[in-house]
Amino acid sequence: MQSISSIYPLLATPRKIVITTHQKPDADALGSSLGLRHFLEPFGHAITVISPTNWPNFLDWMPGADQVLDYESATGKANSAIEQADWIFCLDFNVLSRTKRMEEKIRLAKAEKILIDHHREPQQGVFTYGNSDTGKSSTSEMIYDLILGSGHEDKLSKETAECLYAGVMTDTGSFRFPSTTASVHLMVAGLKERGLEHSHIHEALYDNFLENRFRFIGHVLQNRMEVFYEYNTALIIIPQADLIKYDVRTGDTEGLVNYPLSIKGIKLAAIIIDRGEERKSSFRSKGDFDVNTFARTYFNGGGHYNAAGGFNKEPLEEVAEKFKVAMKENRSLLSSYQF
Repeated sequence: MQSISSIYPLLATPRKIVITTHQKPDADALGSSLGLRHFLEPFGHAITVISPTNWPNFLDWMPGADQVLDYESATGKANSAIEQADWIFCLDFNVLSRTKRMEEKIRLAKAEKILIDHHREPQQGVFTYGNSDTGKSSTSEMIYDLILGSGHEDKLSKETAECLYAGVMTDTGSFRFPSTTASVHLMVAGLKERGLEHSHIHEALYDNFLENRFRFIGHVLQNRMEVFYEYNTALIIIPQADLIKYDVRTGDTEGLVNYPLSIKGIKLAAIIIDRGEERKSSFRSKGDFDVNTFARTYFNGGGHYNAAGGFNKEPLEEVAEKFKVAMKENRSLLSSYQF
C-alpha cells in the first residue's frame, strides 16, 4: 500500500470516484465521506457516495446526505457506480467485510482502492494507496490532514468544515476522550478560522431525538444494566423485544454504552443488543484496559484501544454468559478488589 501522499499530484485529473464507509455509519463515517466529497468536487471529479446500509436520521442535516446511496435500497445504481469507478475511497473501516453486502463488489472492482482509516490491523493488501493511523482521533481528522497535505486548503468549503467537525467532535466524545490530541484542537481552530459555526451541529446531533428514545434509555438503565463492582464492569443486555416495544431506530442506541462509564470506579462498559440476525456488542473502557484485544479475542470484533465492537450468532443469553466468563478471565486487568 503506497502512501496517501502519492495521490496528491493526481487530484487535479478528473476521475469517476466512489466514496464508501462501514455499515450503519456514524457521524465520523458519514462526515468524513461527505467532507471528502465536497473537497474533491471542485476538481471536476464525478463522485458517488455509497453507504452499505441506512444511517441515523440525525445525520440527515449533513450537506449532501440526501444524495448518498443506500446500497441496500439502491443496489443497482450503486453497483454501476462501483463498476465504473477509477478510484474507490474506503473510509473509517479497516477490512472490507465491514461494508457488508458490498464487500465482494468492492474487492472485484477494477478501481484503485484508497484506504483512510484509524482502526488497528488494516487489510493492507487490498488497497493501492492509503493511510492507516491509529494515533488519529477520527477519519474526519485524517481527511482534514489530507486537505492540508495536498496543498489545496483553498478548496476547504463551509460544507466540508461542517461534515468534518461533526466527525471529529463525536469520535472524541465531544473532545473528552484521550484521542483528543493537540492536533484535534488545531483542526477545530482552523475550521473556526474558516467560518465554522459549530453550535447548530451540536443541536442537530444531540437535540434531535424523539421521546421514545428517552423512554427506551430510562427503561434500559433501570432494567437491563448489571453492575459488577468486583470487576469494575457494567453490562447492558437488550433483547429484541425492547427494540420493538420502543420503536428503536438506527442511531437510537448510539452512545448508550458510554452511560455506565459515568459510574464511579467502572473501568469496562459493554452493551449487547439482539439485532435478530446477530447479537451486536460494543465495548468502552477507561485507562489501560484494551477493549480492541478483548473484542477480537471473544467477540469476532475489534476497533480501538478504548472503544471496540463485535458480533455473535449465538442466542443473546449465551453471548451474555460469554461476556461474564470473559470478564472473569480478565480479572487481573479489571479488578481492584481483593478476592
